[in-house]
Amino acid sequence: MKVQAARKRLNLNAGSWFLVLFFISLGIILRYTYVQIVAKDTYSERFSNQFLTDRVLQSPRGTIFDRNGNPLALSVTVNSVSADPTMMRVVAKKTPEEVADVLAPYVRISREEIIKKLNEDTAFVWIDRLLDVPNSNGIEAAIKEAKFNFITLHKESRRYYPNDTLLAPVLGFVGFNEDGKADAEGKAGLEAALDDVIRSNEVKVSIYNDTAGRPVFESVQSQFLPDQEKSVNLTIDTTVQFIAERALDKAMIDTKARSAAMIIMDPKTGEILAMANKNRGMASDVNKLKFEDYRNNAVVSIYEPGSTFKPIIAASALAAGKWQLDTVYNDTGTILIDGHTIKNWDGKGSGKVRLLDILKYSINTGMVYLGTTTGGEILTDYVKRFGFGKATGIELPAEGDGILFDPKTMSKLDTATMSIGQGIAVTPLQMVQAFGALANGGKMMKPHIIKSIVNPDGTIYKEAQDVEQGQPIPESIAKQITDILEKEVSEGGGHKAYVEGYQFAGKTGTAQKLDAEHGGYLNGRYIASFIGYGPVEDAQFVALVVIDDPAGTYYGSQIAAPVFQDVMSQLVRYYKLSPTRSKHSDKDKSKGGTNVLAVHRNKDGSVIVPNFVGHAYGEVRDWVHEAGLTFKPNGTGYAISQDEAVGSTLEQGESITVHFSR
Repeated sequence: MKVQAARKRLNLNAGSWFLVLFFISLGIILRYTYVQIVAKDTYSERFSNQFLTDRVLQSPRGTIFDRNGNPLALSVTVNSVSADPTMMRVVAKKTPEEVADVLAPYVRISREEIIKKLNEDTAFVWIDRLLDVPNSNGIEAAIKEAKFNFITLHKESRRYYPNDTLLAPVLGFVGFNEDGKADAEGKAGLEAALDDVIRSNEVKVSIYNDTAGRPVFESVQSQFLPDQEKSVNLTIDTTVQFIAERALDKAMIDTKARSAAMIIMDPKTGEILAMANKNRGMASDVNKLKFEDYRNNAVVSIYEPGSTFKPIIAASALAAGKWQLDTVYNDTGTILIDGHTIKNWDGKGSGKVRLLDILKYSINTGMVYLGTTTGGEILTDYVKRFGFGKATGIELPAEGDGILFDPKTMSKLDTATMSIGQGIAVTPLQMVQAFGALANGGKMMKPHIIKSIVNPDGTIYKEAQDVEQGQPIPESIAKQITDILEKEVSEGGGHKAYVEGYQFAGKTGTAQKLDAEHGGYLNGRYIASFIGYGPVEDAQFVALVVIDDPAGTYYGSQIAAPVFQDVMSQLVRYYKLSPTRSKHSDKDKSKGGTNVLAVHRNKDGSVIVPNFVGHAYGEVRDWVHEAGLTFKPNGTGYAISQDEAVGSTLEQGESITVHFSR
């Protein structure tokens, strides 16, 4: 009986358990069916939301290239670093000191600053933003090895300048916007001027996260770099820019100047090949530049041009028919205008002179007489035709307009001072534009620095066109002024700009600095400059050198002209321009031009005249200077005859006349 009762209870229990298991299984099957069929969409969405989050990412800014496709500014993806100090202390049980030891080698703040940040009572703190590429990669590996789950790396776009400070004031820089987003807003230079074109856009994407809620790198990377913005091709040639900046660096060291600038332009097209700016104490690391180092003095600064303005006035007077090349002026060294005495730079008179001598020797009195004879209204009209008094319209921010007299209220003294480049103010870029007209047969081209803007798919969005700004003077006048300025370089005050084997035209200038605060001039403070172009038979370059506030020697002929000579000597090789002398090589050999000119004296000190025929202008000029004689050349190029007989003798200070032909 007991056995049967036990079996009966066992059967009842088994049945109960079977029913329980049956109903459990049925419930699971029904639940599974509901989840898979009835509520499939709801649960799929809920599951996905545990691993997917929406995030706003930025596309990189467009790249800026030079004329040859070399990148000047581009965006790269790097890490920014944040921390959760609360998780560090409570969950990970790490001290700020331990964490700082790992992070310090890769970030730009000190170990002490890291510790201070990690001691804050917060769940989020930035450690550093936009690391450079090596440190960005390094910190990623270090955090992974240390297993710091409380450190988060954020992928952000950083602006990178592969040539460091080269062209920095022109390119400008990019900073954070008001929302704290990096690489978002151009703050100066082309980065600011082109902001609407190349500025990064925000893109909303879904990102997979791991179980701790951290973005999975691959999912971010795949969507972080959508099609880039438009790219920009500049007219700048990186090699020419480097040559110009290196020459200015040397000039800054030699002169201890406050600043220096140089512009090189193609006079036929208006394309800017180089635009260099240097400031005293300027860092060589782009990340250490100060805001004031981004001031583009070549475009925004105004200054009195001094004697470099004289060719513009002379060209205007010739074009207006108020002066002729053979007009004679008797220079006594001073001239009286409205009760004010104006003197030459050396205080001396040169006697009867023509325009060639007035420009070549920078005779102030002659220019004043020429200017006042022409008249203020006529001169101002021509000066405006040359583009002065208004911005050129180049694609750069904050360009200056310059300052001119009101022709209706100009006094005779105002006309006199303008004629020697005083009382007015110009920008360096305006000077380059104006001299471009002299170099280009009277046709003046608008300066521009952007060659084209390209869509992300490679198609052209916008292509720059060369723009002629008018013809302020006839071609014949431009040629006459060019011939005079070529002599300024080969035999006048600009001889330190002479490029051996090539013919360049140019003019030196030295002007007192304006006192912007109190008016008038700053005592003992000067701006030295030189502007030139060439080779004159087919000008490829027009260039201006401006040296602001040099210490010691301050004459443009002494410190600015050599910079021009240095740069042009390199550019004629870089552009593989044939020397002028190559046309005469056979003639040189037949006429003995290969013989070296040496100064030979008699016992009484008198100089024996050699045979100059076949020798280049520069060789003869150097011989005359070494001999202590006065040079009276006729023409340029190579000597074809001479007035003083070979073998005759001349006393110190006497003159010698040699005739040249190209």
